[in-house]
Formats: sequence, C-alpha cells, structure tokens
Amino acid sequence: MNKTVALVNEWGNFEARHRDGSIADFCRHYLARQGEQKIKGPLVGGVVPQFVDGLLMKIIGRISKLNMVYANMALKGTDLNQIEEFGMLVTIRQEKNPRKTEVIYANLFELSSGTDMLNRMKKRGLIREYDDKEDKRSKRIELTPKGEKVVDVCSKRIKKNAMLMTHALRDDDKELCVQLLKSIEIEFSALWPQHRGKPFEEVYQSVVKGQ
Repeated sequence: MNKTVALVNEWGNFEARHRDGSIADFCRHYLARQGEQKIKGPLVGGVVPQFVDGLLMKIIGRISKLNMVYANMALKGTDLNQIEEFGMLVTIRQEKNPRKTEVIYANLFELSSGTDMLNRMKKRGLIREYDDKEDKRSKRIELTPKGEKVVDVCSKRIKKNAMLMTHALRDDDKELCVQLLKSIEIEFSALWPQHRGKPFEEVYQSVVKGQ
C-alpha cells in the first residue's frame, strides 16, 4: 500500500475515535502504537480479564488504588488522613465558597459519606461553614487559615506523588494517556448524578445501547 494512503487511513481511524484530537495527539498515538515496550512482570494481580474493556478498567482501577496508597503515604504527618480529603479542600479553594453539596458531588461522593468527611475536617479546624444567603436550606463552606496552610503543604507532596507514579513515562506518553482517557472522565462525571439510584441495566442500556 502507498505510504501516503496508509498514513491517511491511520489518521482517519484516529479521527473517528478522537474527534477533538489534534495532529500532535495523532502523532503521539501512532508512535506509541509502533514503539510499544515489552511488559515486564505480571500485568495485573489476580484474575486477568480476557476482554480488552475489562483489562483496561482493571489496569485503571489498580493504578487508582496504588495512587491512593502512595498518596496517603505522602500525606502522613499532615492534618489530612486520606487523599480524598485533599480533593475536598482543593475544590473548596478553587470554588472560593461553594455549597457543601457542590463539593461533595464534584468529588464523586454520596451525600452522607461526603458530609461526614466535611464534618470531620470542620472539627479539625480546616474548614468553616455558614448559611447560604440565597438559600437558607443550604450551607456554604470555605477554608480556614489553617486549611489554607494544609493545602499548600499537601499540594507539594501530592505533586511529588504524581511524579513518582508516572516517572517511567515520557511526557509525550503522559499527554497521550490524557488524550485517550479524558473523554471517559468527562462523559461519566456528567452522567453520574443522573445515574445514582438507577438499576445498572437501565444505565447500561441508556449509555451503550443509546449511542
């Protein structure tokens, strides 16, 4: 096959799957496929799924758990007990004075567990809450001076943890991973509030069969 035709076909396949991908994204994607490194050691622990969707999600899940293990290790000695608390505080700082429910759902928590976590951080003096002037039924929260200092300290540690977890990847590979996976995060972050409490089969039909 003519090399130009082969390249155009590769681009067409990439564009069909990643409509917002740039030419630079395509080049990273193509080179990554051509230069795949041999995997050393067992790919995943336990049962290895025999279908690619399952294998991909298991790899993502195990990386997420390992990230939590090392992130919590990095947070030892601070006023935070777990990485999820850091996510809550960063959201509060970014949004200035958000409603409690906005912080909880932005971090993918159920209302009860998210409220408990915020209450524990309130008792430790990291956040304060007050009535929402526009809606008396709601509470708004903000960081205390202590909370601001904790976020500053922990941000440096969490950044180091991210660098630790991805140190073996080239920057181009990291950008490619973001490009390939960000659509999943965007889609299901938007859908998750609508799917809470619904039967899984109904969710599956609406997402997979509704395409």
